[in-house]
Amino acid sequence: MKRKKRRDDVYALGQYISMSAHKARRVIDQIRGRSYEETLMILELMPYRACYPIFKLIYSAASNANHNKGFNKTDLILFKAEVNKGTTMKKLKPQARGRSYLIKKPTCHITIVLKDTTYYGDIEEYIRSLSKTNQHKVLLKPAFAEYVDFF
Repeated sequence: MKRKKRRDDVYALGQYISMSAHKARRVIDQIRGRSYEETLMILELMPYRACYPIFKLIYSAASNANHNKGFNKTDLILFKAEVNKGTTMKKLKPQARGRSYLIKKPTCHITIVLKDTTYYGDIEEYIRSLSKTNQHKVLLKPAFAEYVDFF
């Protein structure tokens, strides 16, 4: 099922990054759901090699948000971050007696989605202005399904 684009989210996609998906997930799990500034501080201090490409992707997504949609970088949160396994590059390394040894280099695809939190403030005010029965009805609609987590 394809996810439709929303007006409050910005994403950056890094494909064919030469590292194992498992190693990238180890870093992504530490930063998912945090604010933009906090995420950058955590990534700068973590000692893993996977931090640098993730840092570049988050910085790129924030720059896209600032340039394309005019969002303030301090209001962004890391809403969604996922790592998928990419293709595996294979090389043959010569061995003794005419044999060869297969070297496998895994790749991964990283998707970063940043959301603007000021947009949720407007939605929250709208939902709180409704009566209790109408609030429940609005939150059950599919269009507001993503906002249930924030209330």
